Amino acid sequence: MKRFFIALSITAVAALHSVNAIAAAAPIAKIQGMLAKPAVLCGRFDQTKQLTGMKKPLASNGRFCVVNGKGVLWRTLQPFPNTLRLTRDEIVHLQGERVAMRLDAQKEPAVRMINSVLFSLLSGDLSKLETLFEVDGTADVSSWKVSLKAKEAALAKAIGAISLDGGLYVKNIHIDDASGDRTSIVFSDIKTGETAITAEELALF
Repeated sequence: MKRFFIALSITAVAALHSVNAIAAAAPIAKIQGMLAKPAVLCGRFDQTKQLTGMKKPLASNGRFCVVNGKGVLWRTLQPFPNTLRLTRDEIVHLQGERVAMRLDAQKEPAVRMINSVLFSLLSGDLSKLETLFEVDGTADVSSWKVSLKAKEAALAKAIGAISLDGGLYVKNIHIDDASGDRTSIVFSDIKTGETAITAEELALF
């Protein structure tokens, strides 16, 4: 269960803001110039996960919000409501107002490593990312593509390989787990600024 939420948390953040940092090994100036960098970014996600050995993929959808200085909310609305909150110090899984799971970066070595990666992505710590990922990418006039492949075994077990594409914002992300599972996420209805996040979502931080 922990591994599932850790992998999902990396997916959310990588899909939302990581390209600002990982573009270092790609055409960095062009991609970073194309990407918007709002203080608040929210929208819809539609996720499909194909598990090894299962014919029918698992589908879910919901809302996400990235707030600079606070963290990330990943709110699944269908088929079962739940919320994942990521901050510098912890990963929290909420079911309603109840904390179903809390991973403390001070107690969980894996969380320390993952949060280090997450906030390296958000802060643009390129040296850390280049240590952990093999990066490749391309960009044209209005779109870009970037791929990440984890170098370290522990990180590779959680996320495997990631590919992202988009324009002004990230549009799609694909994850190929080392286990053979595949996850695809499509982002839409992107809004930015203080009015993009609801009072309920802001209160969850």
